[in-house]
Amino acid sequence: MAAPMVIRTARVAFESVDPRLEQIARTLGAGEWRVLWQVTLPLALPGLGAAALLGFARALGEFGATIAVAGNIVGQTSTLSLAIYTAIQQSDDTTAFRLVCASVVLAFIATWLSEWFMARSKRNRQER
Repeated sequence: MAAPMVIRTARVAFESVDPRLEQIARTLGAGEWRVLWQVTLPLALPGLGAAALLGFARALGEFGATIAVAGNIVGQTSTLSLAIYTAIQQSDDTTAFRLVCASVVLAFIATWLSEWFMARSKRNRQER
């Protein structure tokens, strides 16, 4: 479940871009897409690289620790990442694709729930 960490780190990278620079580009005639590709993304790129690196390290660590400690006994000690690994090893691309899609959906749901709870907590603190 490295995706929530990647999404949060990427979000911070995009939030760190000075909105005044984007506004300046727009006043100089750049459209939304041009601002995104020529202003926002280049400024957020170091943070996006860090997000990708953190996500890769987390996913690799999770997979390695799981396979080393629990093993990969199908139906007994299998996790989602190990099930994807097994499907790829057996050349079952359809199952691997479905499992990857399920993993992505779960990661987005987890991230959304986390953000929702954080926003709710922030609202509750402001009301006090």
